[in-house]
Amino acid sequence: MASLLSSSASSSSSSTSLKLLHFPSAFEFDGIGRRRRRRRDKNNSLLKVTRSSLADASTLLLAAHHTVDRYIRSGMVIGLGSGCASGMAIQYMGRQLRAGALKDIVGVPTSVGSASEAAKAGIPLNQYQDCSQIDFAFDDADIIEEGTLVAVIGRRRLQGEESILQEKSVLNAANKLTFMITESQYKGGLDGAVPVLVQSLNWMEIAEKIDDLFLGDAEVWRRPSIGQADPLGGINPLVTKEGHNVLDLIFTSPILSLAEVAESLDKVDGVVDHGVINKFPCTAVIASEDGLQIVDSLPRNAMEAL
Repeated sequence: MASLLSSSASSSSSSTSLKLLHFPSAFEFDGIGRRRRRRRDKNNSLLKVTRSSLADASTLLLAAHHTVDRYIRSGMVIGLGSGCASGMAIQYMGRQLRAGALKDIVGVPTSVGSASEAAKAGIPLNQYQDCSQIDFAFDDADIIEEGTLVAVIGRRRLQGEESILQEKSVLNAANKLTFMITESQYKGGLDGAVPVLVQSLNWMEIAEKIDDLFLGDAEVWRRPSIGQADPLGGINPLVTKEGHNVLDLIFTSPILSLAEVAESLDKVDGVVDHGVINKFPCTAVIASEDGLQIVDSLPRNAMEAL
């Protein structure tokens, strides 16, 4: 475990290329990472959180439009992500289809929510199968590791038939993947939780193994379906549509290598999957008040040739 948290993260210049696109912003930007501290100011907290949400929505709209315009072409099969930016991209794709700018697009939804958005936008849908060919996929991410573009999905509360497994399967099957995020979600020394799907029957034994693996660096809580979080998941633990429990591996120390965290979790008997996405090729479209920063993952041999 010491190797995960004691060594410094690799430089972003060794694995990515960066481009900055400038667009005007109509809103003052304020990062979402500070919302918790605002709650102490009861008179102004609602206004500030709303302003932050509007700023994020404004910049993410630019990211969504850029992703569709830059990467999606007629005749493609598209993995449709879940979340705010993905919803905007799906709506914009629908408008492009109706205008004739795009034709013969087929969407593969990552969730019931993205399927619903696509149906309203008039995008033809197909379900993911193991043999499915997906040309391109886009998605929101909870957080992305600077330099490596390794991402975490699944932190949000799952609704209805949403599935981390379904979302991850579609993203991994795509020939190319793009995440749309705000600048506060792209950083090194990551914090917060990594969701872990485990077998329900012996979940506590699996949780203890994970706790031992990351002892002193993280806590393991079982996610509830409703109500407040509780180390044991309360009286209403979340059970996914596939029949798994969700454990939140909550790091209390900075995560300096998401890839090593994922590798360690993969070795634990009883872990079905987790919310870490380590996909190549991958692009991050990072929205801020200054415009869009485009970060592409590059193979190591390509970087050495530069």
